[in-house]
Amino acid sequence: MKLPYTHVDAFASRPFTGNQAAVMPLDAWLDDEVLQAIAEENNFAETAFVVKDETGEADWELRWFTPTEEVRLCGHATLASGHVLLERDGGDAVTFRTRKAGVLEVRRSEAGYELALPLIETSPDEWEEAVALLGAEPKEVWLNPEGYGVYFYDSEAEVLALDPDLKGLKALGNDQFICTAYGETTDVVSRVFVPGGGVDEDSFTGSAHACLTHFWSEKLGRDSFSAFQASQRGGHAQCRREGNRAVLGGECVTVVEGSFYLPSEG
Repeated sequence: MKLPYTHVDAFASRPFTGNQAAVMPLDAWLDDEVLQAIAEENNFAETAFVVKDETGEADWELRWFTPTEEVRLCGHATLASGHVLLERDGGDAVTFRTRKAGVLEVRRSEAGYELALPLIETSPDEWEEAVALLGAEPKEVWLNPEGYGVYFYDSEAEVLALDPDLKGLKALGNDQFICTAYGETTDVVSRVFVPGGGVDEDSFTGSAHACLTHFWSEKLGRDSFSAFQASQRGGHAQCRREGNRAVLGGECVTVVEGSFYLPSEG
């Protein structure tokens, strides 16, 4: 069986930056075990699978898999999926029906694309065990019960210097540890660690920025800001709060197009 395959760098204006995703349109859903095996083989933070939506709710169904598990929400692979389908099929926007995150939309914009995600709200809290593993104590901790944590630091330099105990964080569960501060060349800087989800440090995390859009709109007192995720590859986004949605603007670059060969027996 030969499956279409596109490798995209998302939230990137040039290759080898942003976050990598594989986008694979399918005629019908394969067994979950096969989807997981493909994602493990691709070995990107996420592989996105899309199938035409027959319900009328959206244009496509969308699911995301890390090398180790299916996830409930992934921003960068959604942006990559929109890029692939809009480049292939044309149009100004494409919608995706997901299993746990509702209907998502990717729309063309002057700067590339805009992705609308559910706004993820956090509130001030404490998690001493996690703080002890991050390598430096934040000024504030904001948590969400669905596994998102924002750790606010004094400066960009402090965020860049973090050397967390990844093995220890992994033992705490499949949580996002979103470490952030005011940026030096952008409004906001962050680093995101998700070792429990199979990604020690993510290159660029759309869902984390749906969380940061709530956190920073509250702290900055305005609804839009520029953001840089300071991973080894780096990734940029423009973030905007619109009611209960976080709108992330960014670019995508296609790096590889080809075929994935799957044994007929799966």
